Amino acid sequence: MESMEEDFPRGGKEKKTSEPKPSKTHAVDNLFETREPEFMRKRKTVKQDEWKELKKQKVHEDLKLNTATRVEILHKSNLKVGTLLLGCVKEVSVMEVVVGLPSGMVGYMPICNICDSYTKILNDTLHLEDSLEEVVSLSELLTPGMLIRCVVSSLNAFKEGSLSLKVSINPKEVNKNLSSGKLKPGMTLSGCVDGVEDHGYLVDIGVGGTKAFLPKKSTSSKQDLKVGQYVLTLIEEVKNDGHVVRLSMNPQALSKAYVETEHGWTLDTLLPGLLVRARIKRVTPNGLIVGFLSAFTGVVDFLHIDEVKASTYNKGDEVLGRILYVEPSTRLVSLSLRSHLLAPGGDVLNTLKSERVGEVVQSCLMTAMHHHSGALMRMPDGTTAFVHKNHTKEPQDEFNPNRLLALPDHAMRITDYSPMEQIHLATLRRSIIATPFFTYQDIKAGQIIEGTVTSLHPHGMYVSITNHIRGMIPRTHLADIVLKNPEKKFHVGMKVKCRVLSVDAQNKRMILTKKKALVESKLPLFLSYSDARVGRISHGVIVSMKDFGCIVRFYGDVKGLVPIQELSRELVVNAGDIFFIGQVVQAKVIKCDVENEKMLLSFKAVTEGDLRWEETAKFDFKVGKTVDVRVCSKVPDGLRVSILPDNIPAFLPKGHLSDHVTNCSLLWAALEEGDIISSTVCLTKNKMGITLTKKPVLKACLEDGIIPKEFSELQVGMQMVGWVKNIMPYGVFIDYPHGLCSLAPKAALGEQFITDTSGLFEIGQTVVAKVTNLDEEKRRFLVSLKVSDLYLSEEDAQDRLIQGQKERKTITEMITCRGESAVLQQLSSVSVGVKMKMTVGDTTEDGTVTLTSDQLSEATVLASKYHTEGVNVTPGCKLNAVVLHVDLLKSLVHVSLLPKLTGKRKTLEKASEHTSTIQYADRDFAVVSLGHTGHLTIIPLLTYLNDIYHHVSEKFSIGSHLNVTVLDPSSEELGGLPLVAYQNLKARPEQTRSNSKDSGPHSIGEVMTVKIKKVKPMGLLVTLPSGTTGSIHVSEIEESPAIGSFPTASLKVGTEVKARVTGGRTVRGHKFLPVTHPNFDISLPELTLLPSKVEDIDRQVDKMPNYNPGDDVICFPLKYVKKSKLLEVHVKPNIMGTIEMLAMITKPAQANHPQTLVKPGQTFSAKVVGISTKRPLRLSLSLTGTYKLEKGSVAMAMVWKVEPKGLMLKLPFGNSGFASILDLSDSYTDNPLEPYKENQVVRCCVIDEDDRKFNVSLRPSRIHMGQQKKVTDPEIESVSDIKEDQIIRGYVKCVGKKGIFVRLSRTITGRVMLQHATNYFMNDLNMISKHITENALVTAKVLSVSTENSKVELSLLSEDTGKPDILPESLGLELRLKGVEKVERDKRSIKRKRTPSESQQQDNVKVGQKIKVCTGKEESVQEKKRKKTKVKKEDSDSGVEVFFREEETEFKKESEQDKHKENKPKCPARLQIASGFSWDCTLSSLTPATKLDNTHNSDDEEEVQNKPVKKSRKELHQEQKNAEQQLSKREVELMDPSVRPDSTAAFERLLLSSPDSSLLWLQYMAFHLQATQIEQARAVAERALKTISFREEQEKLNVWVAMLNLENMYGTEENLQKVFERATQYCEPMPVYQQLADIYAKSDKIKEAESLYKSMVKRFKQEKAVYQSYGAFLLRQGQSDAANTLLQRALQSLSSKEHVDLISKFARLEFQYGNTEKAKSMFDKVLSTYPKRTDLWSVFIDLMVKHGSQKEVRELFDRVIHLSVSVKKIKFFFKRYLEYEKKSGTPESIQVVKLKALEYVESKGAEAAN
Repeated sequence: MESMEEDFPRGGKEKKTSEPKPSKTHAVDNLFETREPEFMRKRKTVKQDEWKELKKQKVHEDLKLNTATRVEILHKSNLKVGTLLLGCVKEVSVMEVVVGLPSGMVGYMPICNICDSYTKILNDTLHLEDSLEEVVSLSELLTPGMLIRCVVSSLNAFKEGSLSLKVSINPKEVNKNLSSGKLKPGMTLSGCVDGVEDHGYLVDIGVGGTKAFLPKKSTSSKQDLKVGQYVLTLIEEVKNDGHVVRLSMNPQALSKAYVETEHGWTLDTLLPGLLVRARIKRVTPNGLIVGFLSAFTGVVDFLHIDEVKASTYNKGDEVLGRILYVEPSTRLVSLSLRSHLLAPGGDVLNTLKSERVGEVVQSCLMTAMHHHSGALMRMPDGTTAFVHKNHTKEPQDEFNPNRLLALPDHAMRITDYSPMEQIHLATLRRSIIATPFFTYQDIKAGQIIEGTVTSLHPHGMYVSITNHIRGMIPRTHLADIVLKNPEKKFHVGMKVKCRVLSVDAQNKRMILTKKKALVESKLPLFLSYSDARVGRISHGVIVSMKDFGCIVRFYGDVKGLVPIQELSRELVVNAGDIFFIGQVVQAKVIKCDVENEKMLLSFKAVTEGDLRWEETAKFDFKVGKTVDVRVCSKVPDGLRVSILPDNIPAFLPKGHLSDHVTNCSLLWAALEEGDIISSTVCLTKNKMGITLTKKPVLKACLEDGIIPKEFSELQVGMQMVGWVKNIMPYGVFIDYPHGLCSLAPKAALGEQFITDTSGLFEIGQTVVAKVTNLDEEKRRFLVSLKVSDLYLSEEDAQDRLIQGQKERKTITEMITCRGESAVLQQLSSVSVGVKMKMTVGDTTEDGTVTLTSDQLSEATVLASKYHTEGVNVTPGCKLNAVVLHVDLLKSLVHVSLLPKLTGKRKTLEKASEHTSTIQYADRDFAVVSLGHTGHLTIIPLLTYLNDIYHHVSEKFSIGSHLNVTVLDPSSEELGGLPLVAYQNLKARPEQTRSNSKDSGPHSIGEVMTVKIKKVKPMGLLVTLPSGTTGSIHVSEIEESPAIGSFPTASLKVGTEVKARVTGGRTVRGHKFLPVTHPNFDISLPELTLLPSKVEDIDRQVDKMPNYNPGDDVICFPLKYVKKSKLLEVHVKPNIMGTIEMLAMITKPAQANHPQTLVKPGQTFSAKVVGISTKRPLRLSLSLTGTYKLEKGSVAMAMVWKVEPKGLMLKLPFGNSGFASILDLSDSYTDNPLEPYKENQVVRCCVIDEDDRKFNVSLRPSRIHMGQQKKVTDPEIESVSDIKEDQIIRGYVKCVGKKGIFVRLSRTITGRVMLQHATNYFMNDLNMISKHITENALVTAKVLSVSTENSKVELSLLSEDTGKPDILPESLGLELRLKGVEKVERDKRSIKRKRTPSESQQQDNVKVGQKIKVCTGKEESVQEKKRKKTKVKKEDSDSGVEVFFREEETEFKKESEQDKHKENKPKCPARLQIASGFSWDCTLSSLTPATKLDNTHNSDDEEEVQNKPVKKSRKELHQEQKNAEQQLSKREVELMDPSVRPDSTAAFERLLLSSPDSSLLWLQYMAFHLQATQIEQARAVAERALKTISFREEQEKLNVWVAMLNLENMYGTEENLQKVFERATQYCEPMPVYQQLADIYAKSDKIKEAESLYKSMVKRFKQEKAVYQSYGAFLLRQGQSDAANTLLQRALQSLSSKEHVDLISKFARLEFQYGNTEKAKSMFDKVLSTYPKRTDLWSVFIDLMVKHGSQKEVRELFDRVIHLSVSVKKIKFFFKRYLEYEKKSGTPESIQVVKLKALEYVESKGAEAAN
């Protein structure tokens, strides 16, 4: 041990002795034992120095510091500056790193706590403008999940007593206790890269005087390390006493680098992250106490015990652990045994975060409680979480672990995730669990939240939502207007309500708004561009104003543009004149591009109706839906309310508060803002908003669902409940739910003659209307309000009376509860029938007496002249009075002083009858006295809802009499008053009419005896007892009529029968002329004779039956319509039906006269096929017993169209079908389609269905499946039904080059190759088409069948089928050779080919030329030798190729010589190709096509060969050998790709291998052009465009350019334009335009080129390349001014970032083609604006070197080397300067450049020194 004091400091000054005493060495060895050391046994005298005693005490303390007695987790309160920790990088931001620490703690590492070298780079960058070093971001130095060794650098107190923990990884702080002498190989140290060298890196390990080097080959990273990057290294070698160390980052070595005793670790030098082998000393409930390195003691808390081995730990067990933290002051060492920290790759953790953070988990079990640390919880899914001790209780509560353990389960919220422990952290605090916002992710844009103001700043106000969430309200969002002094309105601690504008959860930023218009907005929120649908309106804020309009921002990043023309309906020049930034506006979306996030808005398009519609858009509106509302405000015509709970705005009209007109005004007056109105019903919704109703009658109808929803559901005679919408001179408009509206004409308003409609009804009054007339075309209808036309019950009047009195009682209670006015309190205390003492006051002119009373001191009490008759009304007299009416609105009380009313009342009996007298009457009710009993009661003024007040008020005048019957002597509903029913002494209008000649309507359900007036097939006309004519439908005569019978035939005229009224219908009357009475309709009662309906008294009105397809119904035919071929039938009186002809008949012959099958009124049973949705209900029926088509079903069909391939058919029930030509008969005929014509009816069988299109068969064997039918040509359903060698018949489909195609079935087609079609030779394929037409019947033999691809090969040869040849013998065609003749012909052919001429040899080896002998089955000997590799290809030749090659071989030699003779004089001169026509860079060397050698004549050869010249065997062998050599040589040439093709066949061969090569296609075109074959070149180009793959866009473009060149040189301008238009359609337009412009320019077509360039500038004004090419063209033409104009236009069109490159490009062109001085000025202008663009300086120098003088070049270099740019760039320009002078200058000028460089270096050095 070299330095004991350095390893184990004792305190005081450092001793200078070099060799320590043995006793002290022994003390060191026993330093960590619990017993006292030996040197303590020797007692010191009292006279020794005091500091030695203190030193002794410190030693005692040091001995006990590393003796652990208790295990607990690391608390933040135990942390001290200098504590060493093992941490994990959680998040990396721009300026700091979030580090996860043990026990779930979190630390923050600022950017300046990395290392000294990185901090220096940051400082240099901050202070120096041009730093030589590039700053590397933190994310490149540290990655999330990385384990790091760090040290606590600061602990600052934070709000509410919490600490802000900052850590550092600076090696000088982490490894500060290490020195050079303590470094040993095998130790692991953390460090940061300090510098980058060629072969490695200098690493800062924080040890003074030591240089550490990390070779590149020892790093695990594939990328170079950056300065400041954190590394964990292993010391491999130590040199020079630790002053030089070599490091390694080998992962395998690091994972096995355990702490060893020989490393010399001490408590001062121990570092977190070291791997140690430890032995368990003690097992405690809270963890383990272990020993390691023979003398050190450490602890393992319960969070870092391996869960798998937790129950197996015993004292003395050896474990592997990693040091978690070291506390130097207390010398406490904590270890972790968790596997994720001990794994070989444990330097990076995979799991850093959890998506469950913020989740509230119920039913959690507390598995363990550690009193000093916290509790472990098990969630329902088995996951473990840790709750810190402080989070097991509320901050103000005491810690009570027993109470927590006693609870069966707990609710907790997951607050964080600790990567070091790989465990969730949670809290049991109820306040945190209940908070709605725990993280920023919980808050969404558009939410309304409340917070507390924490601070005010010039830029805005900060609001705290929770302890961890806060937001900022920008200054412009503090109010609807911009506040100059916001501190006057807001103060710290103030509660504010805000709406969230945007949330950035990742960066924990939230922007809020306090603008009232946004916070209280009811309009939909635009949270994304998908929410901004066209037509929607929302509130937004103006954030910017431009000349072209305003920018409006919504929520998040959603914003839109309001063009200036959409700002207002008036002309706006400057948006700032009427708007301001920060203003809240209502904007309507007129266009929205969601993908590109662009939106156009409008201010002027926003209307009030749009706003209301948007406010109610989110409400689920349904007519009849019951809701509760809150009164928001009162308007003269109703109440503005909000639907609860979402506060949707709606309107409740005053007239819809009640069915009683007087109660509506009372309710409106009684209701106040804030009142809740329950059980209101949704009525209508439109652009004006939602309208509600409280009308009881209307609510009942909506609940029953008996109100029509559409116009199509209306029927004449229907009664509906509605309300008066408007009153006009000609009638009254009635509104109904679901948007229906009708007109009640003036004549249909009442029974009496009406001259004036005003005052008859009130707006909003409830009425019952009867539909009298329907206008289907205009969708309008008329109604009648006459009581005589309606079926109304008098009992409804009693219900309305009780309801009306309940409403008035409610009004009184509402007024009483409020207690706002004394007079209202007094009025609410009295009611009808109350008696009180009154004092007589003054009498008015009309006899009305004013009275006073103490009970009604604030109200006015009046008694009319009628009620004071016979009474002394001297002023001052005191009299008894009875209350008749209380008017709350006018504060009036009407009383009566009549003795008969104020006297004693007699007892009433139920059902007693009295003559009542009207004492008082208002708009809805009347107060009557019951005879001489002294009782008063209330009766309804209107018996029916439609009664007209003016007409009824005559009989309810005061003093008139009514007969009443007491129903209840004391009714609770009437407040104790009697409930009576009255009958008017005057007869009702209905009763008066019933005695007249024309009786009125009878009530539904009335049973009577009627007399049959007339018998018709479809019903009866009967005479009712009142004389009215009624009708009985044919379906209402018999219960179950027999099929085929006539129900009306059993009845005779004059017979009396018992019937019951079921309804009525309106019919046209003929009593008056149509001119005078165009709309004269009468109502005709409908009756029934069915016993089940007549005898059932309680039977209700029949409901509309529900029909489904397939149901059986009874119907009665009415008539057959020939035009539409439909039979109209009746099912019920209000249900019609139609039957199509195909669903009537079962035989084709019946289609001629289908009307004879049925008779009107006859009974038939039918199947329901379909039901129409329109009203009245109509059924589609079938009489055939089927209602749908299925596979195998037989049905009638009508021929719709005859096609060559079969019949198109109309099938029943609206279907269509197809019958193939092979499915028409079981025996094929020559003309199968001849018997069929359009509209012919046939019988068919359904084979299958495809999307309601059926395949059918007309074969008798299909239609009569059970019968044995003779089948000559059986049906072929699949390929498996066809066998080889089978003789089969079919119809010819078509004749083509590939053969004759024959239909064998509707899905299978066979092919006959041409060699298998006929035995004759043909020169023309059309010869077969003339004799074999489409649909010709042929007999064929099956040669082969392929089941895989469903191919069938056939033969039509006579020897195969036994039928005559398809071509007649009269054509005189030659027969093809067979057998012996064929063999001889083959031999002759071989002889002729043994000595071919040179030209013939070339022809024989052309690719694609396939020559066979005339038999078509064998090749020549030489051909077989050359084409061994192409046998497979020859086998796949079509029949056309084989057939015609036979003829080609036969006739070629005969025509070859004549052909050459004819073509030779006619051949034109070769076209000389201009030099400008260049397809590509490799085509200029193309040679003309090789001329064919025509010196050999085939005839001469044949003559020579026919001579009997005998050759020796040696000569024959030599000739054969020469031929084979030539053949081999030719094959080698064909295989060589470098050989240029010189024939069409060669090109075709190459194109087979490279079909997508545009170069090959262009060579092919050039080959034809050299041979003056212009059309062939065009054809090749068209083939190329079709052949080249669509993915090869550039290859296709090359061909298009070639076509443009071709048409430019050899075609017309028209052809060129056509090709150009096609090219722009199939290719990107801009390259095509550029290519054509270049073609025009190169061919000196200046006008065309200039015109095209102008078009390009207009079309592609955003493309920089267009301006560059146009500018180059203009400058080549010498048009410098035009080029300058073009440049100015380009600068206006292009974005500013492209200006510099465009100007520099034009300047270069000026150097090449224009004015050099102008180019120099352009470059000077650009470089003066962008002096640091060294790339432009370099280009400028190159151009000046080429075009400028030496003086100008040197001046330019002098400018460049004095630029304020980086040293590297100046060095580059000095090198160029020196190279230029070496090349063009003198030795003196070279020396001048060197001196300037030296001066620059010295000046930079001086600046650095300063």
